[in-house]
Amino acid sequence: MDMTLEVIPLPVSDIDRSKDFYLNKVGFRCDVDRELMPGSRIVQLTPPGSGCSIMLSVGVPLQTGTPAPGTYHGLQLVVSDIKAARDELTERGLDVSEPVQFGADDGGTFMYFTDPDGNGWAVQEYRKRATVPLRDAL
Repeated sequence: MDMTLEVIPLPVSDIDRSKDFYLNKVGFRCDVDRELMPGSRIVQLTPPGSGCSIMLSVGVPLQTGTPAPGTYHGLQLVVSDIKAARDELTERGLDVSEPVQFGADDGGTFMYFTDPDGNGWAVQEYRKRATVPLRDAL
């Protein structure tokens, strides 16, 4: 059975400020911006080329509770050219670190940024994908 990770709830303190940040600074697209009921709103944003989105919400209780804004770290975007990605992000006004390479292998170059609440993101350069499913590689 295939399982896909499609939506990650992201805790933020100001849904409009965060929507603007992810649209205009990071370059995500807005798939959904809907009021579910009075005082309850969701905004779903997707990185270009991704099958997984983030969901910003207000007034929507999550089954596992609601984490505090700024507490998510290690969210990761993957690109094939980190220098081109950094150029594009900095042109949009995003404060992103210089790329750092860990080791000589593909997949070992990262740069980092945070959203307005302090949620931490990594951008990883990874040019080639494994062709063997993980379950077969073990």
